[in-house]
Amino acid sequence: MARIWIHFLWGLGAVCAGHGVFMDRLASKKLCADEECVYTISLARAQEDYNAPDCRFINVKKGQQIYVYSKLVQENEAGEFWAGSVYGENQDEMGIVGYFPSNLVKEQRVYQEATKEVPTTDIDFYCE
Repeated sequence: MARIWIHFLWGLGAVCAGHGVFMDRLASKKLCADEECVYTISLARAQEDYNAPDCRFINVKKGQQIYVYSKLVQENEAGEFWAGSVYGENQDEMGIVGYFPSNLVKEQRVYQEATKEVPTTDIDFYCE
């Protein structure tokens, strides 16, 4: 019986390790350049380092360039967060998409205005 229980727990751990988790929403709406939030809004440069507190966020180093894809609409006392990706070690390599505080960056170039207000979904706050 103990052997069966150990195999069950091992199997459960293997299944859970391959799946992500839905985290709490940071906002109920976001601003995007288009209805699907696929177009880049702007290119920004980090003004200081930022260590991600959990998997919804990205680590940023001062001076890194960040492509901005959406801007969460601030609610209550929450901070203002944007979603984007930083360049990888190789400047041609895009990094992981995640959130970062908007006051961390300075926009260098605006490609399209973020004028479309779109509801956020659970997948916006999904972590692998």
